[in-house]
Amino acid sequence: MNKRTIQFTPYGPAVIIWSVSESSAKIVRVLLSSPAASATKRVSALYPDAHESSCEEIDSVSSAICRFLDGEPIDFSLDVVDLSVCGEFQQRVLRAEHAIPRGRVSTYKLIAEHLGVPGGARAVGNALANNPFPLIVPCHRAIRSDCGLGGYQGGLGMKRSLLSKEGFVFDHFGRVRCSHFHYG
Repeated sequence: MNKRTIQFTPYGPAVIIWSVSESSAKIVRVLLSSPAASATKRVSALYPDAHESSCEEIDSVSSAICRFLDGEPIDFSLDVVDLSVCGEFQQRVLRAEHAIPRGRVSTYKLIAEHLGVPGGARAVGNALANNPFPLIVPCHRAIRSDCGLGGYQGGLGMKRSLLSKEGFVFDHFGRVRCSHFHYG
């Protein structure tokens, strides 16, 4: 049975969907609010049987998410998520994205090349667009090769804000000013 924990953030509510397996709590999804839809409305449609609950492990992650969104440097562990909800390729993409440190970005193309999939930028972008663990896996750190933002589940305003909090600046076209890329 899935459980849910709602955290109110400066970007709207975020919902953590989690369950207990082998006596530890594992996150199966993080839903961010976006300009198109509130996470609290989406959770009702996607996980209608999830009931409000809490535990120490999830409360700790929830608190860390709020601090992260306020700009605090938080490194989340993948130990708190259930990667088995993802296919093998998506797991590889999420692990590569998770390895990009705060204050660095990479491109979808460079991530694909790092994974040994030249020409796989679109596949990487799709894997990140369906990232069930945004923020824990910081997919806001992946941008287009032309330094454009690309997409983001929480909306482009949130992606831009998160990158700004990590020290990035933008040109007058809204592209990230960056001369060095992770995996580059």
